[in-house]
Amino acid sequence: MIVIGCGYFIYIKLIENEELKFSVFYQNLIINDVFSTKNILFILIFTLLNWVLEIHKWKVLASFTKKNSLVSATIQSLASLTVSLITPNRIGEYGAKALYFEKKDRKQIVGLNLIGNFYQMFMTVFFGIIGFSYFVFNHKIELNFYQFIKGLFLGILIVLIFFLIAKFYNFKGSYLERMIFFLKKIPLNLKLKVGALSFLRFVVFSHQLYFLLVIFKVDVSYIDAISAICSVYLIASVIPMLSLFDFVLKGSVAVWVFSFFTIHTLTILSITSLMWIFNFVFPTIIGSYFVLTFKPNLAK
Repeated sequence: MIVIGCGYFIYIKLIENEELKFSVFYQNLIINDVFSTKNILFILIFTLLNWVLEIHKWKVLASFTKKNSLVSATIQSLASLTVSLITPNRIGEYGAKALYFEKKDRKQIVGLNLIGNFYQMFMTVFFGIIGFSYFVFNHKIELNFYQFIKGLFLGILIVLIFFLIAKFYNFKGSYLERMIFFLKKIPLNLKLKVGALSFLRFVVFSHQLYFLLVIFKVDVSYIDAISAICSVYLIASVIPMLSLFDFVLKGSVAVWVFSFFTIHTLTILSITSLMWIFNFVFPTIIGSYFVLTFKPNLAK
């Protein structure tokens, strides 16, 4: 059911997408010579690097609980991608990866997966804030700072309330205490390695998008392009949405951001669609095989 559902929705979004007709999309790829050997090779190299880094990151994390081979990490990562594609914010990834491990290790596996995603989100937010700040300043975009300050104040207030509750109530033996203890057990060198891999992965997929801008002959400087790309990922990452529609969200955000450079909407939608196809659709097709051949780990 998962595989059929993913296949159906991918088909709908590629063939019957009202925002970007497949015939127009395909013609635009032909005009920009995307299918040349050199261009396809470079796009595939970026995709391969992206997933090699993600798989290696998961191998490093999972090995903290139980020694994990590169082959096993690959199967777990691609199968969980397929499952997560039809869940909000890829939440299905947590359960899918946990099913590959013994029942007694599953809580730790969910925690480790959370840590891996946290580091990736941290890199996106960190560089996104820098890129968005430059983008706003450079293009003199007027923002509602009153709403921003109000939202920031509310966020700080929620965090303070959380810590006050944690201080005045006994959390001994609670999930929070166990989570904090679990985080403290993870060695610093492992955290640094995961952080470095997350940084490299961010560099890879952001520059893959930049390379596609070059292929489509978009006239924008490197600094402007990277700041815009970081802004797109920042805005898109903080909006909860089904991963299946991730390229629709990123496409809409990218259209707005790159409109300040007077870039044609068709070009941006074509680029974000290509990013989605290479980084999600192709790996999902491979992951579908692992979902279909999955055998539950029934060990206690």
